[in-house]
Amino acid sequence: MMFVCRLLTAIFLILSLAGLAEAKGLTPAKKPEEVGLSGEKLKKLSAWIQDDVEKKVIPGAVVILMRQGKVGYFEAFGFRDREKNIPMTRDSIFRIASMTKPFTSLAIMMLAEEGKIQLPYPVSRYLPEFKDMKVGIDKKDEAAGKMELVLEPARREMTVQDLMRHTSGLTYGIFGKSLVKDQYNAASALDRNQTNAEMVTKLSKIPLQCQPGEVWEYSMSTDVLARIVEVVSGVDFNTFVFERISKPLKLTDTGFFAETPDQLARVAEPQVDPATGKKPPMAELKERPKWFSGGGGMISTASDYARFCQTFLNGGVLEGVRLASRKTIELMTADHLPPGIKFGPFTPALFAALSPTPEMGQGFSLAFGVRTEAGRNPLPGSIGDYYWGGAQGTYFWIDPKEKLAAVLMMQAPAQRLHYRYLLRYYVYQALR
Repeated sequence: MMFVCRLLTAIFLILSLAGLAEAKGLTPAKKPEEVGLSGEKLKKLSAWIQDDVEKKVIPGAVVILMRQGKVGYFEAFGFRDREKNIPMTRDSIFRIASMTKPFTSLAIMMLAEEGKIQLPYPVSRYLPEFKDMKVGIDKKDEAAGKMELVLEPARREMTVQDLMRHTSGLTYGIFGKSLVKDQYNAASALDRNQTNAEMVTKLSKIPLQCQPGEVWEYSMSTDVLARIVEVVSGVDFNTFVFERISKPLKLTDTGFFAETPDQLARVAEPQVDPATGKKPPMAELKERPKWFSGGGGMISTASDYARFCQTFLNGGVLEGVRLASRKTIELMTADHLPPGIKFGPFTPALFAALSPTPEMGQGFSLAFGVRTEAGRNPLPGSIGDYYWGGAQGTYFWIDPKEKLAAVLMMQAPAQRLHYRYLLRYYVYQALR
């Protein structure tokens, strides 16, 4: 089996030499050195991933590196579906989960540029259900000997900016434990069989986890943003993303489900976990969903997402198509967390070295975690680099100082943090 795996990988590496231009129109470098990357040192990156494939740590992966506007590295490893013995290809499609969030934030900023949304305004201006929200506080009833939920008024309304930087007071029911989170789970807040409108109605009836503006709490805020896009634009979120972002940028395999048999055949799958004998649960993609989740519902390929990243590196434009102004991109990628902000208690456990906290030398922008300090963080990078990842294993970061964008695509949830750490080391060690 190891021989077969090595053989398949060798075949696809040979095919990759046919031209990095396969990256959906992105300009290929003739060799990594042309864009300041060491081809010799990039072999370490390839060997690391290939070794993990052979050890069955992961089923497979696709990695693409953009530097100075060109593709400097683009490789596929292992299997798109290990159990079916289908090799990974560079055009494989992945569930990108929370890497959907930057698309949603960009949609909001595009509408802001048109004067249709204002970030300082309260969310209730666009979604009246969120007027007069209460905050739920867990307090122990000493007499009864159990926790009870006590409601207090919100000290101010959440704003659109709060939604974008996760200081809205909303939360996720699946991370951590509280009585408010219990209500999220009881209401099936992440149900794929709901519309964005139905999702907003659910959330509006549940108390806030935190006071708006006072705590960074990773949350369904970006899903609420998607509903604002629908209300303001008059079209469903899927249509807006397709017509205003994916189509202009030629992201032909980016959306909310596999629309064609060809796309469905290219969907990458996780491998069976030997501890459970089952695959990690992931959404089926062959049918159009009811819920176009702005927080985590999209699929994409490595090359499509690299085009998206390059748009940000270019200041909002790609191949003559401008989606946002340079100043809008600067605003989107700057740290928006105020001094003294608190953080939800599960933040360190969920994000570890990628936490948007002062302890890690990082903050959070209107779509991304962003590095704010030299040092403090144990991972290599530059001040001003910004990043995010998806729960199923995908990850990207953009380093404007180095004119670099890196995209990792894989469907291996348990390995995601380990891979995000190591990928940064392997990429930066290859800079010439």
